[in-house]
Amino acid sequence: MPSLTYSSDQLLASHPYAKSHSAAGYNLHGGFVAGGKYQSPRTLHRWPAVLAWQGQLADQGWPLIDASADLLKRGNYPNLAQQALLLKHGLGQSFWNALTITGVIEAQGQALCDYPAPHWQDVIVQDITETCTGHLEKGLLWAHGADEGGDPDHPEVGAHDAMWFAARDLAFGKDAFPLPEVPESISRPQEGPPFPHLPDQFGGLLALLMNVLMIEIRAEAFFSFSIDLLRHPATFLDHKKDAELAASMIERIRIDEAIHVAYLQTTISEMRSFTFKTLTGGTVQGAEMIDPFWAELVRWHGQTQFDENAKRARANLEPLILDLTEGGQVLREFDALTDGAISAGGS
Repeated sequence: MPSLTYSSDQLLASHPYAKSHSAAGYNLHGGFVAGGKYQSPRTLHRWPAVLAWQGQLADQGWPLIDASADLLKRGNYPNLAQQALLLKHGLGQSFWNALTITGVIEAQGQALCDYPAPHWQDVIVQDITETCTGHLEKGLLWAHGADEGGDPDHPEVGAHDAMWFAARDLAFGKDAFPLPEVPESISRPQEGPPFPHLPDQFGGLLALLMNVLMIEIRAEAFFSFSIDLLRHPATFLDHKKDAELAASMIERIRIDEAIHVAYLQTTISEMRSFTFKTLTGGTVQGAEMIDPFWAELVRWHGQTQFDENAKRARANLEPLILDLTEGGQVLREFDALTDGAISAGGS
């Protein structure tokens, strides 16, 4: 059986590119291979490795946790029809803000490049040499951070942050609106140690990885929404070509992000299968620790935070809509298009 151990150099290796990647004045990561297909950076061996680790886990009788958008109980707010209505009336700021905030948050992901990953073998009974978990500190976390915020050694090459800004600039223009306020964190707030059985550095990273996976799942829903809006027959009528390129840019981000979902899903699924050494000298099954925490994260990311954000968005949009000619009628039409993400009137 072939070894499932990979070096950092292997996990960080990219495909040979026939054409570099750039748009809207941004020099971007990734590139196009022979034939014109976009190819994500650092996935020459990273994708095959993750797929091999997933296969190994399945052979051991452990399923992958669900990491699909089916976990989300709410849709985007404003929804597609509502956002198209806003654009029709010249109110594009909420979408411009969303694209900008997404780019800023992506840039923050570069912190994973310098994250002090602990040595997981110290707290896991099983040998993790040939597992995804065993490679977190061997390039997987670094690659994720570089994908999101850029390779720290090559700041001239933009990553997902710049790709979101490129999509925004193509759709609206770089300085179409003032820069929005960016939330300090989009992770679930945590009081006390998330996994008291484990030393803080291990429990903290496990909680972070689970939060990041849910954020990636939420991002998938925003990818679909943004692409559909940019390609909507009634939007961006005066520059459809640029809007189409913006949609293509988001599709490339989506291709890049798939490896993040895959390795995080694999890592957390592996950890469910492991036996952990506790602080008190005993052991605990991974699934016993992880499953309740995951259920809470799914509920918070997939429903609670969506509802809170939707109410805030509705409150911010109301005065802008009412300021329009016949704003009252537009607001009624806007609320009539609500699909359940928030009750009409913001309640």
